[in-house]
Amino acid sequence: MTDGKDHLSRGEIAKDALQASAQAASHTVGEVATIITRAVGDVAAAVGGLATELFEIRDSSRRASAEHHED
Repeated sequence: MTDGKDHLSRGEIAKDALQASAQAASHTVGEVATIITRAVGDVAAAVGGLATELFEIRDSSRRASAEHHED
């Protein structure tokens, strides 16, 4: 006789727990990958900005030096 409640076997419970764990882990891995991807992009942009500034400083210094020698 049943009391109207669904009963899950131990195997079904274990499968559901394993499935939920795998989904949670894959979601977390995806979030971490997104964070790392953004961080790498941000670092690349910052280093690129620094390189641009250094080239501009070098060019300004060369122009100033050239002007100084012309005087």
